[in-house]
Amino acid sequence: MTFKLDRKQRVREILKCGKDPSYFLKTYARISHPLHGLVPFNTYPFQDDLLKDFNDYRFNIILKARQLGISTITAGYVVWMLLFHRDKNVLVMATKFSTAGNLVNKVKKIMKNLPDWLRIASIDIDNRTSFVLSNGSQIKASSTSGDAGRSEALSLLVLDEAAHIEGLEELWTGLYPTLSTGGRCIALSTPNGVGNWFHKTCTDAEAGSNNFKLTNLPWDVHPDRDKTWFEKETKNMSRRQIAQELECNFNTSGETVIDGDDIEYLLTKVREPKYRTGFDRNFWIWEDYDPTCNYLMVADVARGDGEDFSTFHIIELETLSVIAEYQGKPNPDMFAAMLNQTGREFGSCMLVVENNNIGYTVLDKLIEYQYPNIYYSIKSTHEYIDQHQAEVINSSVAGFSTSMKTRPLIIAKMEEFIRNKLINIYSARTINEMRTFIWKNGKPQAMRSYHDDLIMALAIACWVRDTALQTNARDLNYQKAFAQSIITSKTSFDTTIKGQAGYKNDNIFDKMKEAENLYSQYDWIIK
Repeated sequence: MTFKLDRKQRVREILKCGKDPSYFLKTYARISHPLHGLVPFNTYPFQDDLLKDFNDYRFNIILKARQLGISTITAGYVVWMLLFHRDKNVLVMATKFSTAGNLVNKVKKIMKNLPDWLRIASIDIDNRTSFVLSNGSQIKASSTSGDAGRSEALSLLVLDEAAHIEGLEELWTGLYPTLSTGGRCIALSTPNGVGNWFHKTCTDAEAGSNNFKLTNLPWDVHPDRDKTWFEKETKNMSRRQIAQELECNFNTSGETVIDGDDIEYLLTKVREPKYRTGFDRNFWIWEDYDPTCNYLMVADVARGDGEDFSTFHIIELETLSVIAEYQGKPNPDMFAAMLNQTGREFGSCMLVVENNNIGYTVLDKLIEYQYPNIYYSIKSTHEYIDQHQAEVINSSVAGFSTSMKTRPLIIAKMEEFIRNKLINIYSARTINEMRTFIWKNGKPQAMRSYHDDLIMALAIACWVRDTALQTNARDLNYQKAFAQSIITSKTSFDTTIKGQAGYKNDNIFDKMKEAENLYSQYDWIIK
């Protein structure tokens, strides 16, 4: 449409533009093109749909691929809101001030390139990342630091690259009341892993459990993009980059410790437990105890602050299948009793307990219960030694110590097992923890407000199974062979634990050597 209009035509056009943001932008707005300079804002159908949603819904969340012009269409909507409405207050927030400032500058450029007669409100106060119009409407950019926007009544809050805003959960708690007088929110971003505010809000919106309208815009929503374009664009991109930048895939985006493709594979193995038992029904069992199988039980004890969970896994050693797990918040005495009873029900399997501060309390109770197969390690090496040998080695310690030295080792071992598909995990709880277990400042840890208790127990299990048991050949089967060999040879050596009648440790290494000589007689020893 020509801009050479008479007064009546201009009035009609102003009224028409004020009712329809899509018509306004397509007819009169111009945007900066990197090659062609100022060009008409010819919106695509998916952009027109977004503009309609911005008007029809108070809360919009857009899961998008890169380079779809979503920031530009959002800027266009903001221009329409500021220009045709009085006293509107718009806040643009991003993790970086420069990111928020870029969107404000897009708004300013679109407004300055409108026909003179259509600029029905002029810019009275113009700063680098904010400006105020003569009709009382205003916009400003802000980073996520400080208390920006918390004391204001907002007409529109724009969260740009929302998935990358750290601590947005807490920020949203403070920002939401600023929208209570009818304010709107537009949150837009590429995915950045799971567990953050953006992922949870998208998931809840998809399930209809919040008031956000979700729009999913992967790369192929653009009419000019086809398979050839995709292949060319992704030629030098990693799988994670493709998922994040183009496919809108939460599971394979982000900096998760476990690769996204591996998580996707694990999800195909998830199944409902056969039993949900225990005093809190949090003990999940997928397979019944089989006396012909050998098991390893590994426990991670909560710190005692009420925030973490106490957990354990039971692993069948031959198939490396996690056939049972627990996650709950019993007190240390209850947890020790549970470990003692459960371990005995699974053949008195080897029990590995992380010996943190509260872990020592649990271990003391297990020793008091005379649990027959507690994992001991040599300090600083975490080599497994049998319970008799531990009595005569001063450097031995009950349980496993997770430290700055051992933590990366056990996590690397777990990642190796998962990557090579050597372990079977059926639990959605454990895999959900993996989805929020990320690299942060070069360290593997749970995302803020999430947990890694099941992961740490699993990591210790992988390490003990692969390193300690294999290296020393003294797993549960060896314990059985040891006891059986003593009986077979009719020695007087008593294998009961310390504190029981008849216990003695004289000539212990001679007797152990005798037992080891008989080791080869037993064909059910782990290879």
